[in-house]
Amino acid sequence: MNKPAFYNDLTLPVVAAPMFLISGPELVIECCKNGIVGSFPALNHRTSEGFEEWVIQIKDELAAWEKETGKKAAPFGVNLIVHWTNPRVQPDLEICIKHKVPLIITSLGAVSDLVNAVHSYGGLVYHDVVKKRHAEKAAEAGVDGLILVAAGAGGHAGTLNPMPFIQEIRSFFKKTILLSGCISNGNDIASAMQMGADFAWMGTRFINTKESTASEGYRNMIIESGASDIVHTAAVSGVPANFLRPSLEAMGITEEMWSQKAKMDFGKELDAAQAEAKAWKTLWSAGQGVATIQDDVPVAELVSRLKSEYIEALQRQCKLLEEYVD
Repeated sequence: MNKPAFYNDLTLPVVAAPMFLISGPELVIECCKNGIVGSFPALNHRTSEGFEEWVIQIKDELAAWEKETGKKAAPFGVNLIVHWTNPRVQPDLEICIKHKVPLIITSLGAVSDLVNAVHSYGGLVYHDVVKKRHAEKAAEAGVDGLILVAAGAGGHAGTLNPMPFIQEIRSFFKKTILLSGCISNGNDIASAMQMGADFAWMGTRFINTKESTASEGYRNMIIESGASDIVHTAAVSGVPANFLRPSLEAMGITEEMWSQKAKMDFGKELDAAQAEAKAWKTLWSAGQGVATIQDDVPVAELVSRLKSEYIEALQRQCKLLEEYVD
């Protein structure tokens, strides 16, 4: 493993994933204060100017907290959609460079020029992939980590089982590997490490935190749903993603409709981008990890619980090892 410099300063090897319309400054700040990496999509703010204000807010509040407590906050990350239909890629990247955002998370395209630009100030680039071919291209671009989005993950998800997926990518990629898909508790984090990941990439579990911007209805639907309530469809944006079946049905979207594919377009114009955001606001995304989510708690409480569960899982593994060692 190629450990990032901040690895040993974390409470847990966890990144709270950047979630469209869900992750904002408050969620990011609380994650970082509690020792896990917090992140958010640049497009969660409607303008680049507002996005920069968020970056400044996060930096200033974490710096003040570190000064007050004498503790070190975890780094934060920003997700950039690297696709020609996103007109904000370059201006948002320039803001990240200006403020030296520690971690850049790229989606829908791995570009060596972007990686080099982030490396110029000491930042890291992690790229999400759903198959080997995408991972190989990202590795060629020089990214520092690959986020393997396995079957059952929330948001834009893949269809591969995590066990062979990790081993396949690890065979040629020797840097940081992050696993995404149905990770909701400390035992899941331990399982991800056991399979060979370096970090657990957790999204859905953090929707149901007090600091997320999810609506009450969204949170309740996650609590009430099971794994079979997750629908994998490309009908919303043209890119396959997982959504809560009840939210699709509530909007009159039938199984026949969600089986269709739509053209991917993040919006050349503001109106198109707003239409995309409106769809994701009413059609709620989540992963199959909803099956084990039964509450809505502050980030601090969740991280504390995850750590206890993680330690217990490791202790069980140690006891199991004793049975096989002479």
